[in-house]
Amino acid sequence: MLSTFQTFSQEQLVAWIHDVTNDFPDLQTDRYIERVVRIIKNKHANSFEQIANDLILEGLSLISETEPDWTFVCARIYLQKLYIEAAKQRGYAPEQRYGNFYELIAALVSQGIYNHSLLADYSKEEMIALGTLIDPEKDKLFTYIGLRTLADRYLARDYDRHIYELPQERFLIIAMTLMAKEPKARRFSLIKEAYWALSNLYMTVATPTLANAGKSYGQLSSCFIDTIDDSLQGIYDSNTDIANLSKAGGGIGVYLGKIRSRGSDIRGFKGVSSGVIPWMKQLNNTAVSVDQLGQRKGAISVYLDVWHKDIFAFLDAKLNNGDERMRTHDLFTGVCIPDLFMEQVEARGDWYLFDPHEVRKVMGFSLEDFYDEEKGTGSFREKYWECVHEERLPKEKVPAIEIMKSIMRSQLEAGTPFMFYRDEVNRKNPNAHLGMIYCSNLCTEIAQNQSPTIVETQYTKDGKIIIEKIPGDFVVCNLSSINLARAVTDHVLERLIPIQMRMLDNVIDLNNIPVLQAQLTNRKYRAVGLGTFGWHHLLALQGIRWESEEAVQYADKLYEKIAYLAIEASVELAKEKGSYPAFTGSDWQTGAYFEKRGYDAERWIELRQKVAQYGMRNGYVMAVAPNASTAIIAGSTASIDPTFLKMYAEEKKDYKIPVTVPDLNEKTTWYYKSAYHIDQHWSIKQNAVRQRHIDQSISFNFYVMNTIKAKELLDLHLAAWKSGLKTTYYVRSTSSTIEECESCAS
Repeated sequence: MLSTFQTFSQEQLVAWIHDVTNDFPDLQTDRYIERVVRIIKNKHANSFEQIANDLILEGLSLISETEPDWTFVCARIYLQKLYIEAAKQRGYAPEQRYGNFYELIAALVSQGIYNHSLLADYSKEEMIALGTLIDPEKDKLFTYIGLRTLADRYLARDYDRHIYELPQERFLIIAMTLMAKEPKARRFSLIKEAYWALSNLYMTVATPTLANAGKSYGQLSSCFIDTIDDSLQGIYDSNTDIANLSKAGGGIGVYLGKIRSRGSDIRGFKGVSSGVIPWMKQLNNTAVSVDQLGQRKGAISVYLDVWHKDIFAFLDAKLNNGDERMRTHDLFTGVCIPDLFMEQVEARGDWYLFDPHEVRKVMGFSLEDFYDEEKGTGSFREKYWECVHEERLPKEKVPAIEIMKSIMRSQLEAGTPFMFYRDEVNRKNPNAHLGMIYCSNLCTEIAQNQSPTIVETQYTKDGKIIIEKIPGDFVVCNLSSINLARAVTDHVLERLIPIQMRMLDNVIDLNNIPVLQAQLTNRKYRAVGLGTFGWHHLLALQGIRWESEEAVQYADKLYEKIAYLAIEASVELAKEKGSYPAFTGSDWQTGAYFEKRGYDAERWIELRQKVAQYGMRNGYVMAVAPNASTAIIAGSTASIDPTFLKMYAEEKKDYKIPVTVPDLNEKTTWYYKSAYHIDQHWSIKQNAVRQRHIDQSISFNFYVMNTIKAKELLDLHLAAWKSGLKTTYYVRSTSSTIEECESCAS
């Protein structure tokens, strides 16, 4: 091992490099050896740290489209650094690579890094036995950027930032944490299976789970959605709840549609409301100031209905010009759009804007509480036209296309607003019997029932202040994703998805969510979001062009299989542990879920019968998140997105890392077409068939050139809506800079 060098030895170094590069015979190692020897001699470098850094830097400089495997060489050199640092902190010989697993747990529990529950849940003998599962050879699966990302952000360190935990130990700690409450008789086998899934990079868990499982701080869920009540108490209470979740690492969506608009009355006084923008400013400050232990800014998205009187100010809130007092640059925006609006845009018709408070006061109902039960007809448009024709109700008439122009202008400048097609979402809501879905989350893949939390009364008793609230549905979702390129090509979906669903389901009972109504909602629906990444990687491996009917049909077939296996796994969990509390009356229970999706094959009919008999463990099952960072760790492509370039530089704070698309060779190179050169209509077609099989939604980006004409972008939005997509995420133009969502990465 390199760390045994006492003084520089060219022979020893050359032998070690040959050992590291032995698995990659096509690399030009002679040139590499010649250069690194010369560099090290000129620097008079003889410490391991100096030599390893030079080896990595030189290896990175050689990464190219023709020799992409240098990334694995660099990863293996960096692994030696990790092994040596961990060994130094933990007091064992670095040649072992991994030290005593039990001693690691005991040490980090005593330091307050790991949660003491690990020692309470597992005996010393169990931990020693579990330590034998660790397979250091699995570390060779990592690319350099993947390993660096994992080490820099997720491996456990002490308070002085010294590395203690190694990659396979992180995976095993996650497996132990998620299986801790399983029956002891089968717990070891379940942990072994979960470790198999993680260590082979067949799946990844969500960023909060990856970072916090087994640790003494943070929580495990990815996504939250709050619905703010139209009251001063409700608005400020929500801000506190959002701050607490942001502190714990969650990404948050916020529905603002119930808040009265600018110029509305307050307690009968006319024209005094300031509208939604000042409350957005409050949330913007929360996003900046509650910065998740200094790791990154809080991540908050806000949604507003397209019929709300403040919609124009809302759409301008991310622009780089205009009145800064009306700007919220650190929030992400989304628009809630009914079918009727898109029809009016297409017909170049008029659109009417209302104040939700005035609608409630004059009409006796809330317009946002309705949706069209069928395409082209339903209760929303009936209520909307009632509002339009009610003379007592103030309203503003504008051309629908003007609102759409504002949407597209903001998208091309800032990437947002996201599009939330509320009618389609609610038509396909499996739990519509108990609620309404008003908006999506930070990354547009979550769609679950929502309602505001209402403060009912406050009083003092026995010297204490008692606040009684009626808890609303505060959405929580727990995410993980299948690595399609590995799991599909290794034919392990049937084995993988049951353990993955169990891991997801267990997060619900283990999680410590710092908002009480979110805890209640989490247990009521037991929502999970099983997703995927590596779609473009998989297409390249299969030799399927993105812009082809073959890719569309492949997506349809594959995601139907994933859906079947995920639902089946949830049924099996329900048989074992019981159904989610809100199951009775749901589309799952009535069978409407299967009817709406045309699942009429024999195996689907049998599964439908099993669902009716045993129930579902989870009220929501699937969601495809952006998962850019976890896809990097697993060495694949993000989500269902196409890649940007075959080779690019991943920029960090103080360095750049060359990266090529995965498995790049003379065969796959023809299938890695850049996202910006792909006809986005083919991506819409893929997602239309994919969406049919996903009960929640998909983080689906548009990739457009900055020279795109307004009509072309409008055509994409109309096509997405007509195809039955529930949401679209960023409009990523070549001129806009967009921050990746890490909270929802899975």
